[in-house]
Amino acid sequence: MEIKDLTRAEEQIMQVMWQLDSAFVKEVIDYLPEPKPAYNTVSTIIRILEVKGFIGHEAYGKSHKYHPLISKDEYKRHATEKLLGNYFENSVESMFSFFVKEEKLDLSDVDEILKMINKFKNKPK
Repeated sequence: MEIKDLTRAEEQIMQVMWQLDSAFVKEVIDYLPEPKPAYNTVSTIIRILEVKGFIGHEAYGKSHKYHPLISKDEYKRHATEKLLGNYFENSVESMFSFFVKEEKLDLSDVDEILKMINKFKNKPK
């Protein structure tokens, strides 16, 4: 299944859903920052997320309890691949150097990344 992109509002709702694992609309609203969006707004976004295949629900009478169908790691993988492809010509090196130039990484971050690379390189297959 192809993962669709999320709008900023949809992503904000998904962040709450991944945190809660399952919730009613009111519970989602409780976890959103001030100013709280209207109930109907959140309900509409959740229904859009259902159509996009991100959220499922269980019915309890007239109310619904929602749960994620796509994990945060699955979406993270999708978003990273899109970022890498659209802005860095699928080059991790290009992305890495961009973050270094923009001072988003300091030497301790670079050192940690190099340790991880060496760990994976030396891992028996």
